[in-house]
Amino acid sequence: MAAESERNAGLQSAASRRTSAFGGPGELNSLFGEILDWMLAPLLFLWPISIAFTHNIANQIANQPYDQALSDNVAAIVRLVKIDGNRVGVNFPAPARAMLRADEFDTLYYQVTGLRGELVAGDREIPWVEVPEKIGADEVLFRDDAINGEEIRVAYAFLPVPAGRIPVLVQVAETRNKRGSLASRIISGVLLPQFAIIPLAVVLVYLGLSRGIAPLHRLQARIRRRRPGDLSPIPIRGVPEEMRPVILALNDMMQRLEENLQAQERFIADAAHQLKTPLTGLKMQTELALKETDPAQLREFVVRIATATDRAAHLTRQLLLLARAEASHEKIHTVEPVDLELLAKRVAEEWVPRAMAAGIDLGFECTGWPLAIEGIPQLLREMLNNLIDNAIKYTPRGGRVTVRTRASTQAILEIEDNGIGIPESERGRVFERFYRVLGSEVDGSGLGLPIVREIAELHRAQVYLSTPGDGQGTRVQLSFPRRNDADRLVQAG
Repeated sequence: MAAESERNAGLQSAASRRTSAFGGPGELNSLFGEILDWMLAPLLFLWPISIAFTHNIANQIANQPYDQALSDNVAAIVRLVKIDGNRVGVNFPAPARAMLRADEFDTLYYQVTGLRGELVAGDREIPWVEVPEKIGADEVLFRDDAINGEEIRVAYAFLPVPAGRIPVLVQVAETRNKRGSLASRIISGVLLPQFAIIPLAVVLVYLGLSRGIAPLHRLQARIRRRRPGDLSPIPIRGVPEEMRPVILALNDMMQRLEENLQAQERFIADAAHQLKTPLTGLKMQTELALKETDPAQLREFVVRIATATDRAAHLTRQLLLLARAEASHEKIHTVEPVDLELLAKRVAEEWVPRAMAAGIDLGFECTGWPLAIEGIPQLLREMLNNLIDNAIKYTPRGGRVTVRTRASTQAILEIEDNGIGIPESERGRVFERFYRVLGSEVDGSGLGLPIVREIAELHRAQVYLSTPGDGQGTRVQLSFPRRNDADRLVQAG
């Protein structure tokens, strides 16, 4: 019950903050609310339009029988009109006139005009109408008009006469009370059921949607029942078809997360193992130094302790750098425009004293122009430091190391040496953590090139290993995407 109450409270909270078609944007979106809004909004929008159309159609229906009666009255009066030369007469008996006027709901008017437009019989109040260009035989026309501000419906007909004369006009008009009453009854008969049907439709839509999203609630309950560390795939059996792509994507994400967690566990285990060796050596050297009384021998032990401490500190720095490179760098670093050539030049200058002390000729070749990329200066600097450190470390005294930048569709960075080189069979493995080429007598952590690869991948760069043209040493080439604009570059120093 507590879990059910929590779920309902969460749904209510989500519904209260969702983005609705009738309101402004909220913090969360409710799928149920969105569907309900987009189903009801057209219904509520179309309802007034339906009322307007119903009113118009009801008026047309109401006009038809009463227009027919008016037309019959006009035809009856036309048969009573006699045209004798210049004289127009109407033989309209009193009983017929009384019958024409006998309407308890509406007021009826009739009118007959002569050859000069004069009133021959009937009511003068009916407005005159213009004579059409063509008069059809026995054709009765209709129009809406008004008498003393009251709306009327008029049926009229023209009688053909000799050329040059005004046609005889017969008009019958009545007020619109009966028509309005009939139209109101039609509208009431159509619209009143809608007032019951529309709320019922809303309730049925709500219930239908509630039943339709019930599988989502069941899926939510299944996921909530999983253990915190359970990253196994979510079974898609019984999952709605529309949700399957989401579940498949979620399963894929959990698989990648599981792989990352396993990689982190292996990394921690490897790191602990690698740190254990220098720490054990430090402890042993310290114990021997504590037992030693000879100053010369004691000094030798202290030198060994200092060397082991440097090695442990270097390994720790490399481990921290690798962890930082593997982290989601967007959260802790900002990508900036960087001049790769300027950065490479400054890092190479910092390594000149170390190269001179090792008897290495460290050179720099450049394009002479800014080489703009998108990057994180701090990580790019660490990457260059690792590459130059490796090149100097594995190049014998008297050798050379060259840092080079080239420009093409990509920004190219190369670090080339004429040292011991990397056998082609080993090049696929040197990017593995803690792996070191067999036969190498140089101290190292086996993390330099893995760090380079991680930083390169963060910058969408490709890393290639090859042998220089003279067949000796190693060339590491990195290819970065170039910037296409001329934004101000960061002066990474």
